[in-house]
Amino acid sequence: MNATEPGSGVGSPMIRLRGVGKTYDDGTVAVADLDLVVERGEMVCLVGPSGCGKSTTLRMINRLIEPSTGTIEIDGVDVTHHDAVQLRRGIGYVIQAVGLFPHQRVAANVMTVPVLQGTGRRAARRRAEELLDLVGLDPAIYADRYPHQLSGGQRQRVGVARALAADPPVLLMDEPFGAVDPEVRVRLQEEFSRLQRDLGTTVVLVTHDLDEATRLGDRVAVLTEGGRLAQYATPAALLAEPADDVVAGFLGRGRSLRRLGVTPVCREHLEPLDGVRTGDLAAVLDLDAEPTLADALALLMEDDVALIGVRDARGFAGVLTPASVHRALRAGAPDRGA
Repeated sequence: MNATEPGSGVGSPMIRLRGVGKTYDDGTVAVADLDLVVERGEMVCLVGPSGCGKSTTLRMINRLIEPSTGTIEIDGVDVTHHDAVQLRRGIGYVIQAVGLFPHQRVAANVMTVPVLQGTGRRAARRRAEELLDLVGLDPAIYADRYPHQLSGGQRQRVGVARALAADPPVLLMDEPFGAVDPEVRVRLQEEFSRLQRDLGTTVVLVTHDLDEATRLGDRVAVLTEGGRLAQYATPAALLAEPADDVVAGFLGRGRSLRRLGVTPVCREHLEPLDGVRTGDLAAVLDLDAEPTLADALALLMEDDVALIGVRDARGFAGVLTPASVHRALRAGAPDRGA
């Protein structure tokens, strides 16, 4: 495994950890000699069992915790020798508990960092309203409410808006969606993924939820006991071929089901129409919408059909059946024991 291989190919590295470690005074090793590269505009998810150093790693990036060894570079600059307070003001940070100021209205919460950086209050207010709209909160309704007047999901959206208010090149997120119910969590994940792609922000996200990590991450870093980096790979590669038995055990036997959600439907998965009349197809997938095998299987089951049509901008490209979905999943799985 090469922990510093290019990820999504979206630019030069934004974050680089070289030999970063954290050992506490009692000898406890929280993170051990960690090398990690996060490309510009990439979202990387840190996963692993409790106590493996995920949150410690995140907090070392913005120096809420000082590393014992190694260097941390952001946009080519070694931040371990810079003023920590100024560093944090330039990095967005979102936590599960949100941490909004309860005595301040929503807009004032979002304005906090720009005002500290010297932005005029009128300009900061305009930026806050833009961001509230961006995260799906109508500023005419929510800007002047207090945090206690919001639902958990709405407070989380405000937390994201506040973290983005100073246009940070890096956004750090520690279990950001863990405090909301499952239905709201999935919706927030989808909206945040869209927002991150639109803004091109570099994100490092800590989560205990494998489904969240594989759904959101361009790459996933698996940390194990003692803060050791066990594997760093795309979700599809991680689920298809765990680096060792420890990683396989952490991923669990359900990893093949998770692979359905990260494996896109491709033309080579399709079966020919072979006389099927497209007008008779009760269920259709659009390749331009980038469907996954999970989307295909769900459509087959929900519509209770034997096949679904798959089309693109030029017309129908073929059909998918339960058997072809299974073949597509097996084609990328060297380990048949999952």
